[in-house]
Amino acid sequence: MVKTLRDIVQLAKTRGPKTCVVVAAEDPEILLATNEAMIHGIAKIILIGNLEKIKIAADNAGVDITGHEIIEENNPSVAAHKGVQLISQGKADLLVKGLIGTADILKAVLNKDRGLKTGRLLSHLSVFEMPEDDKVIIFSDGAMNIAPSLEEKVEITQNAINVGHTLGIDNPRVAIIAAIESLNSSMPATIDAACISKMAERGQIKGGIIDGPLALDNAISPISAKIKRIDSPVAGQADILIMPDIETGNVFYKSLIYMADKCCASVVVGASVPIVLTSRADSYKSKFYSLALGIVVS
Repeated sequence: MVKTLRDIVQLAKTRGPKTCVVVAAEDPEILLATNEAMIHGIAKIILIGNLEKIKIAADNAGVDITGHEIIEENNPSVAAHKGVQLISQGKADLLVKGLIGTADILKAVLNKDRGLKTGRLLSHLSVFEMPEDDKVIIFSDGAMNIAPSLEEKVEITQNAINVGHTLGIDNPRVAIIAAIESLNSSMPATIDAACISKMAERGQIKGGIIDGPLALDNAISPISAKIKRIDSPVAGQADILIMPDIETGNVFYKSLIYMADKCCASVVVGASVPIVLTSRADSYKSKFYSLALGIVVS
């Protein structure tokens, strides 16, 4: 079972190397990440973007890109479509976001005729370490689904459970997060959480132990769960946190990075291949671990 982000890299070594196509690759941080992925033997790299700017970014990062295939394309939107086309042709295994807006790369992914849609909901998830508990925690969704419906939350939950299995968490404990752990008709997130828990009981969501609503503290802290007298197989032991909306997930993600000095690995699942969709401001370490996670999931 994966317990650290480094474990994800080791697991990727058993799955790779995979071919990663980077869209709008004029980014020193993503070039550092792809270079490290090549050094670890988990990836082969195709770069799409402005050739001169890629060379400048590589020089700034101190990275040798002579081992990378490079496709010149100055228009980021066109670069995204070219990256998707390579995947559709079986020439690449996962798509990586460089210096391009999320909306632009997703437009290519979701293209009705030439995209990577499968009929499943696309959802974003991240993995971070809890060294004091000797485990990782997965959380979703901080970058894709703005205000997911109950049905969409069910799909987000199933996507996260499937990734948990990939990381060796055989029967992950899933907390459906709200502000409180009791039902309140004025707080729709609590109602959705209760519905999802009941659906899991009846086998409509498979592969995990699900409970909610749970507040963040009593989802991950056994002490908090004990103080609040919450009788739950998930409380205090969650492996997966399903956030109620994009604001909650995004703020949680950025709080981990900027206030708790955590490093996260992130990926979008639900398309025909994983999409490494990190923030343009993320560190190269986050981008490297995200590449490794994408390779494992692929």
